Amino acid sequence: MKIKRNLFSFISLMIVLAVALAGCGSSPNSDKTSGQNENGSSDKIIRMGYQKGNTINILKESGILEEKLKEKGYTVEWKEFVHGNAVVEGLVTKNIDFGHAADGAGIYAQAGNKPLVYVGADLPNPEGVGVLVHKDSGLTSIKDLKGKKIGVLQGGNHHYLAVLALEEAGISAEDVEWVYLNDAAQGRTAFETNKIDVLASYDPFLAGTEIDLETINLTEGKDYGYPNRTFYYTNEEFNQEHPELVELILAATDESDKWANENKPEVVKLVSKMLGIDEAIIAKAIERREYGVNKINEEIIAAQQKQADVYYELGLIPAKIDVAEYMPIN
Repeated sequence: MKIKRNLFSFISLMIVLAVALAGCGSSPNSDKTSGQNENGSSDKIIRMGYQKGNTINILKESGILEEKLKEKGYTVEWKEFVHGNAVVEGLVTKNIDFGHAADGAGIYAQAGNKPLVYVGADLPNPEGVGVLVHKDSGLTSIKDLKGKKIGVLQGGNHHYLAVLALEEAGISAEDVEWVYLNDAAQGRTAFETNKIDVLASYDPFLAGTEIDLETINLTEGKDYGYPNRTFYYTNEEFNQEHPELVELILAATDESDKWANENKPEVVKLVSKMLGIDEAIIAKAIERREYGVNKINEEIIAAQQKQADVYYELGLIPAKIDVAEYMPIN
C-alpha cells in the first residue's frame, strides 16, 4: 500500500507541474507580434523586410507606418535584404512578417512549395523594363534579334519581357542565344564590351545604360500585356492572425506612395543616396513610374498566371502552378 500511495503522489505531482508549466510557458513558434515581454512592457513588433530603393524603403524613411502602429501599441523592426528572393525566404522562414519583392520571386516560391500570401501590388510600371541594342548595331526592331545573344538575369522581369517581345515578333525563345548574367553590373559590362548583342534590363540599371550609352530601346512605347508589377507579401501565419495589420500596412504604404508622387525630387535624392547611383539616372527611372498600392484582383491574378505559365514553358519552374492559390482577392 505504501508503494501505491507513493506512486499516486508522484503522478499527482507530475500533473500539477505539467499544468503549471503549460500556464507559464510559450511555443517557440509563438507570434512575436503579440504579448508582453518579461518586464511587462510591450513586445508587439511588426518585422518588415525591404530592399534598398524600393517602395517599402520609402515607407521606412517616411515614418508613416510607425505613427499608425503606435496607436495600436506596435513597433516596427526593419530588416534589409539584398534581393527579392531573400525577402521571400525571410517570409517563408517567419523571420519577417511583411515584405516586398518582384513578381518572379512569388512564382518561384510557389513552384518550390514555399507558402506565402500576396496581399497587394504596386501600380503597373511597364516602362521600367526594356530591351536595348547599341544605336550603331544595325538592329532596329525585335524582328532583327533572331540568332542574337541576349543578356538577362534568368527569370527576371526583363527576361520575361524579352520573351513576350520575341513571341509578338514571331520569334521563338529558342531562336536566340540567352546569356544568363549574375547581376546587372555584369550585364552592363557584357553589353558595353559587345560580348552580347542585346541587353534586357530593369530600372534603375536600364535608365543608367540609356543615359550613359548610345542605345535604342526596342520595346519602348509598346504594349506586350506585361504590367511589370512588384508585390507585397506576408507569411501565412501573419496574414491569418492579423488581417487588420496587413490592411494598415498597405494603407500606410499607399499614403507614403502618394507623398512620393507629389515629391519626386525628394524621392530622387533619397533613392540616389540609398543606392549610390547618380541622381540623373534615378530621376529618369522615377519620372516614368507612378507609385501606389492596388488590392489583389482578377486582372492582377490573370497577368501573374500568364507569367507563371511562360516560366513553366521555358523550364524555369518544374511544374505548372495556380497562382490564385497564393493570391486571395482582398
